[in-house]
Amino acid sequence: MKKALITGITGQDGAYLSRLLLEKGYEVHGIVRRVALEDPEHRLWRIKDILGKLNLHSGSLESYASLFDVVEKVKPDECYHLGAQSFVSYSFEDEFSTINTNINGTHYILSALKNKAPKCKFYFAASSEQFGQVKEVPQKETTPFHPRSPYGISKVAGFDLTRNYREAYDLFACNGILFNHESPMRGYEFVTRKISRGVAKIKSGLSKELRLGNLDAKRDWGFAGDFIEAMYMMLQQDKPDDYVIATGETHTVKEFAELAFSHAGLNWKEHVKTDETLFRPAEVHELRGDFTKARKKLGWKPKVAFEELVKMMVDEDLKRVGSG
Repeated sequence: MKKALITGITGQDGAYLSRLLLEKGYEVHGIVRRVALEDPEHRLWRIKDILGKLNLHSGSLESYASLFDVVEKVKPDECYHLGAQSFVSYSFEDEFSTINTNINGTHYILSALKNKAPKCKFYFAASSEQFGQVKEVPQKETTPFHPRSPYGISKVAGFDLTRNYREAYDLFACNGILFNHESPMRGYEFVTRKISRGVAKIKSGLSKELRLGNLDAKRDWGFAGDFIEAMYMMLQQDKPDDYVIATGETHTVKEFAELAFSHAGLNWKEHVKTDETLFRPAEVHELRGDFTKARKKLGWKPKVAFEELVKMMVDEDLKRVGSG
């Protein structure tokens, strides 16, 4: 039985990946903060239905010793490094914490694997935010990086660390440059979930308006369940490589909001208010990924269409608000 170790197992991607790996017969281990183990109802809600099948270990991306101990104990065959401070807007508010946690955490886990599990295959959750002020549209693996946020900067460093460990120490290390991927398990701070949750609250009479930032911002949005399959596929190849994972389509925040409100029988114009305090200090330009390499080499392509994704998120939040 293969053993997989996941950092960020309590997040959206970790929850979907855990289920996929369990279905494939893996022994799944996850690193979580001690506070999460002490408050599982709130902090482990995405994986509470499979907790009995998981092996959770207390650790922190800010502590090399804790990561080293977990790697030494588990000796995983595959490691998926998904853990990070991943909310872009927050990275502007606390850039030091974001950069320290994300860069050091990646360096720590790579070093621990090199020393205690050198045959382990490693996946790093890189990000489309690395492209930032884009040099070309769509973006592919060879597009130069020009990050426009502390989060994006930290992900470029993680990408380079991963590639360096592959080249310097012959570690099977892959970068997945994932574009925005959403689901009903997305955090409430992200604009897509903010919209779907806002629609549900307005439809249920719990709220009257939804405040959003830049409605013209364009993103390449896909379904998280599709994207984690690509992560898994990368580590099943004969050789490690880097891949862009995206849908190849862009939609504006306004389009997302219009479709979400319409699905609930509401007119978005009557409820959405633009709030300039929610604009980014440095907005990125059009992020649209070219996943040709992943399609040709991995046999991967997205399955869930944009409209289906939006409706899925709204329907789930309507259920949750209604039952809450």
